[in-house]
Amino acid sequence: MNWIILIIAGLFESGFAFCLGKMKGTTGTEYYAWGAGFLVCLILSMVLLAKAVQTLPIGTAYPVWTGIGAVGTVILGIVFFHEPATMARLFFITTLIASIIGLKWVSH
Repeated sequence: MNWIILIIAGLFESGFAFCLGKMKGTTGTEYYAWGAGFLVCLILSMVLLAKAVQTLPIGTAYPVWTGIGAVGTVILGIVFFHEPATMARLFFITTLIASIIGLKWVSH
């Protein structure tokens, strides 16, 4: 169950990065709405990470959390912010995903 919580926490990490990206191009009420989304995602991500590490080793949980957030943020950047999807970026995202899976596989 805590692995699922950790995955959700990582997705919320991507969420707060996405909100930051949306804040960059806005002003006024829309800026504050994305800022509120950032804070909600940040708080949920941290609370869920804290819950997950109650039973998972921090040396495994933290890199998995950051890896999920990083992969999710890159994918969101490609899809929503039209960032380049070069072969090199896709290769390194793939190696990051393999590393996340490997950390889960070798943890007890």
